[in-house]
Amino acid sequence: MNLYPYNSGHVMVVPYKHTSKFESLNEEEFAEIMVLTARMKKALEEVSHPQGFNFGGNFGRVAGAGIDKHIHFHLVPRWNGDTNFMPVLADTKMISEDMRKTWRKLRKEVGRG
Repeated sequence: MNLYPYNSGHVMVVPYKHTSKFESLNEEEFAEIMVLTARMKKALEEVSHPQGFNFGGNFGRVAGAGIDKHIHFHLVPRWNGDTNFMPVLADTKMISEDMRKTWRKLRKEVGRG
């Protein structure tokens, strides 16, 4: 789970290899990232029923990487109308469910697969 989520259920896929270089991952590591992302996408679909997803990575601090020394990928569930005025007016992001509750549901769902 992302500690600073964009939406409820925002998860991160982090390779074991400690690297800031995307191109330093080998084919097995790329495949593992995709397999884990697909598994988490399926779990999020079962638990949260999102209408879509964003998936990607930020490479380097200027690209938005909060952890720029260790590459990682974000999977963000999305719903129609999930953005509102709070981030613009109050610099606040509203999360609809406590992260610990979402984490428990995801952990249970992933354990089934």
